[in-house]
Amino acid sequence: MSRTAAIAGPTIASPGLFRVLRNSLVKDLRLEWRSKDAINSMLFFALLVVVIFSFAFEPTAEESRRVAGGLIWVSFLFAAVVALNQTWARELRNQVLDAYRVSPAPPVSLFLSKAIANFIFVCVLEAVMTPLFVVFYDLRAIGPIYQLAVIGLLGTWALVVNGTFFAAISIRTRSREIMLPLILFPVSIPALIAMVDGTRMILTGEASPQFWIQLLAVYDVVFTTVCIFLFETVLNAE
Repeated sequence: MSRTAAIAGPTIASPGLFRVLRNSLVKDLRLEWRSKDAINSMLFFALLVVVIFSFAFEPTAEESRRVAGGLIWVSFLFAAVVALNQTWARELRNQVLDAYRVSPAPPVSLFLSKAIANFIFVCVLEAVMTPLFVVFYDLRAIGPIYQLAVIGLLGTWALVVNGTFFAAISIRTRSREIMLPLILFPVSIPALIAMVDGTRMILTGEASPQFWIQLLAVYDVVFTTVCIFLFETVLNAE
């Protein structure tokens, strides 16, 4: 060992990005599997929306195809906020978030693991609730159904990547449950418009939703890049 190395002491090797991402993602999925806090809360909220609106309105099949896009995505957005609010709250216990801050682990791996975990939770919600929407509102797509899946995946990622980032910003505020929707909803308006109009076009078969799909893809790329770039600053902020 050289004299310089001996004076500097042992160095701490930085763990790989994918290793930290995998371990953090597995930990979040395991905690949710045991507690089911986020999944149960989202399902209960979305189920209430479906039941209340189905009894409040009695639309025809044609009217249902026109309004279902807005109803489905707004209910998923409100339900997702329930899970997004819990994203970082678990890490505040026992100063886990502070340990992340001083560790040599890449911050981007922590952010991506949280975003992917939220993406999985919201996809589970959508998989359970979509058949109920179809039954309660007598929905039948006239356009290509596979495009609904594309809009669903792109739109869900648009919601959770911004929601995970803004949840990290609002975690240390006094009213974070209120602060998160106040920040998230205005930023999500372009994505929400694309999801609602794209879904309506597929259900009614009036036009091609290609423009809205491309808009969602660009939105996802831009906001994912910005969130990854700024997350380290947010993590180290007091």
